[in-house]
Amino acid sequence: MSRVYGSRPPVEGHVERRLATGALLVAAVWLMLLSRLFYLQVVQGEAYRISAQRNSVRTYHVKATRGMILDHRGKILVDSRPSFDVSLVPNETEDLALTVERIARLTGRDDEELRERLGHPRGRARFQTLQVARDVGRDAQARVMARLWALPGVVTEVAPVRDYRYGDSAAHVLGRLGEISSTQLQSKRYAGYRPGDVIGTEGVERLLDAEIRGRDGGLNVLVDAHGRELERLVAVEPQPGHNIVLTLDQRLQSVAGAALDEMGKAGAVVALDPRSGAVRVLVSRPAFDPNRFAVGIGRSDWETMRQDPHTPLHNRALKGQYPPGSTYKVVTAIAGLEEGVIDEGYEVHCGGSFRLGRRRYRCWKKSGHGQVDLHRAIVESCDVFFYQTGVEVGVDKLAHYARAMGLGATTGIDLGAEQPGLVPDSEWKQRRFDEPWIKGETVSVAIGQGFNLWTPIQLASVYAALGNGGVRYRPFIVNRIEDPYGNVIRETQPEVVGTLPFSGSSITRVRRALRGVVHEPHGTGWIMRRLGASVEAAGKTGTAQVIAMAKGPLPDEEDIPEEHRDHAWFVTYVPADNPRIVVAVLVEHGGHGSSGAAPIALAIVKEFLEHESEVYASR
Repeated sequence: MSRVYGSRPPVEGHVERRLATGALLVAAVWLMLLSRLFYLQVVQGEAYRISAQRNSVRTYHVKATRGMILDHRGKILVDSRPSFDVSLVPNETEDLALTVERIARLTGRDDEELRERLGHPRGRARFQTLQVARDVGRDAQARVMARLWALPGVVTEVAPVRDYRYGDSAAHVLGRLGEISSTQLQSKRYAGYRPGDVIGTEGVERLLDAEIRGRDGGLNVLVDAHGRELERLVAVEPQPGHNIVLTLDQRLQSVAGAALDEMGKAGAVVALDPRSGAVRVLVSRPAFDPNRFAVGIGRSDWETMRQDPHTPLHNRALKGQYPPGSTYKVVTAIAGLEEGVIDEGYEVHCGGSFRLGRRRYRCWKKSGHGQVDLHRAIVESCDVFFYQTGVEVGVDKLAHYARAMGLGATTGIDLGAEQPGLVPDSEWKQRRFDEPWIKGETVSVAIGQGFNLWTPIQLASVYAALGNGGVRYRPFIVNRIEDPYGNVIRETQPEVVGTLPFSGSSITRVRRALRGVVHEPHGTGWIMRRLGASVEAAGKTGTAQVIAMAKGPLPDEEDIPEEHRDHAWFVTYVPADNPRIVVAVLVEHGGHGSSGAAPIALAIVKEFLEHESEVYASR
């Protein structure tokens, strides 16, 4: 009996089909892998190569903190605060223009200003971290950090920035900062500086930039393709700069600045210690706020400030050259005494004017002073007395004694950038104008008018030497330099640059008269009596004409345009017998010295006597 089976494919064919299907699947997988490898290595190879490079070590430049600047009592005038900055590495940035635009939008800055700041980096600069926006604030920096994934090559940093705690109070002493220029980078003086570095451009900041700036550090960080920090590798810590202790006294500086501001006029104040030449006050108004320069001032703001007709950048205390007015009369007095023109019986009659040839030169007192000797002439500032004395002495002798006091030359103050003023004589006029000197010009010079030009620092120096008995000190404002730990690196010692080559009796007579300016009846410096009966001061007022007045009656001050009114001078030293401070004040177009300048000096001396005298007495 036979068995019947159903039909089915042979076993061998089934296996073959399964093997073929498996082979196709394996081939498909390999084809996909090979295609992906081709895409990654060939099509996207360059992009991933750049991405891999970015996932590498990035070097950060870590700026050092500039040293502090302090006044002589240790009050901090300038320190540093954190600045939140945004920078980028051009070589790591896919679209530089778009990236800068995004940074501007996130930080609230002007797009064009940021592009101008960045410039067109080429060569090595493309691989360096370049600052785009400075001091954007903590919130703006946080917005940028939250979007770093969309900002390849962008870096956020926190760097120290200058903080001038008293604004414009001592602006012309402290100076200002600015970004180093391409020209400066090429000079030997700035070897080691980098593009974008901030340097001192004026004042102490410039004078001692090398000591103040410190030594920058660096940091190597492993970052991913999105700029995210993965690991800190190597760090070189920055070294802070040295601290600078000035001779300046901020309390007196503030009083002087406020008093000038209250006048609402331009001017300058200088106060010295006549025993050493240490500068206690150096104020120039109008001024500027150095904080505006600390983070980089915009071009438009800079141009506005530079072209300001009130010239806030001009340091009037060192560079302002003005006719000294009656403060010059001590020169004429000394010259008359030393040349034998003024003796014990020498007197001049003042009837309100002095005639020379066909011209009359008026005294400030229309009715005249009557019969006056040297003492009374200084006390009441009689012009006629000094007209006649000056003509008898002659301009060349006047110039000789003026130069012996240090006039017509810079004082040598360590801030530098001062003007020498002008001491005219016959040779100077012949050389300058190719004209001979005439006696009428001597009349003007003898009372501090004409071609005479002094600076406020010169006036303070002259009266400091008269007040201390004849020693001329070089003014200085840098007391000492200390390292960050308080160790003294360098200390300035008082420097005698000369003595007044006059007889002791001449100096004594002038000093006695300068005391009388304050304490005797009709003395023009009477306002200093407000210091009290226990304090004796000496001083001299000065009123310097800006333009020559026409003949005829003198106009009332309110009828004269502001820009044509006289400059007001006042200089004083206290105490009169052994001074510890000398104050010189100039108020541009301030009118009379007794009313326009003396009240400022009074405020400073009051502050000195009430709070500072015991401090200075021990130094």
